[in-house]
Amino acid sequence: MAIRAEPEVDWTDDELAAADHLRAASDRVLAECAKVIVGQQEVLEQLLVALLAQGHALLVGVPGLAKTLMIRTLADSMTLSFNRVQFTPDLMPSDITGTEMLQEDRTTGQRAFRFLHGPIFANVVLADEINRTPPKTQAALLEAMQERQVTVAGHRHPLPNPFFVLATQNPIEQEGTYPLPEAQQDRFMFTITVGYPSEDDEFRIIEATTSAARPQVHRVVSGEELLLMQTLVRKVPAAGYVIRYALKLARLTRPHAQNGEPPDPNVPDFVKKYVTWGAGPRAGQNLILAAKARALLRGRTYVAIEDVKAVTFPVMRHRVITNYNAEADRITPDEIVRRLLALVPRDAQ
Repeated sequence: MAIRAEPEVDWTDDELAAADHLRAASDRVLAECAKVIVGQQEVLEQLLVALLAQGHALLVGVPGLAKTLMIRTLADSMTLSFNRVQFTPDLMPSDITGTEMLQEDRTTGQRAFRFLHGPIFANVVLADEINRTPPKTQAALLEAMQERQVTVAGHRHPLPNPFFVLATQNPIEQEGTYPLPEAQQDRFMFTITVGYPSEDDEFRIIEATTSAARPQVHRVVSGEELLLMQTLVRKVPAAGYVIRYALKLARLTRPHAQNGEPPDPNVPDFVKKYVTWGAGPRAGQNLILAAKARALLRGRTYVAIEDVKAVTFPVMRHRVITNYNAEADRITPDEIVRRLLALVPRDAQ
């Protein structure tokens, strides 16, 4: 069914046609991924939403849940370059960003420094087990993720466009790991929890992966198409009450006064008891951007409250920092977000 805008949304026929194309292209990408990935449709859609909203994503799950395979398959379904970096304790920043090497020109005999690109110079970069490497190397990703460039020896090197960092993390094996600092976690638009498959899906996984058949993933979206899709997402209007709703969700996670201003008087008691630091302004930005991408995937050219609710958990769970009281009472960030969603009215003012 073709996408149609609400009457008050002024979209041209070309823009509506582009929105229809975006939805069809997204459906093709998900169909190609389904050839290889059994189940995990919600995870795949969240990855696609982050990609369309020009955000990065962190996948958290135990080993064997196809986190790496999902990322590789998503890249294979598009005309995008892909690099995988296995993070280890001995990995150096230059191993990711690249380094300058002294090379000699055989024809002239002159020597000059030449920059050799690291694996981060790709459209899709998989940072596998990102918490396995020291903070110095983790920080090498910060500039790349935020500024989409790398600075080496005083020279700036722009990264390819589009650029998308997908990182994985094992939540159960914490010995010899280096937890990501909050500043770096905030660079990720989404933290996506990858759970165990259902019994039927697990049966299909075992059946498919132990046979001789190897499904072929076709490239169904070009890099140029993806850039146009990302541009179109930014054009989706969000009504004031929708932005106010996302703003309220973020502000109610902040239990303390900031910059001399008192905290929001409506901050609930459970936030004051269990939260040390709440979500910053980037949370509200990412809620709206991700909601815009989801709205287009759902066939709408406007953002609804349901779109914001659907992306609240992956946007907020790594931005709500809980304290010892929460750990003692087994209250997780997801539980805090769940209570806030039940508390904040749809017509938040």
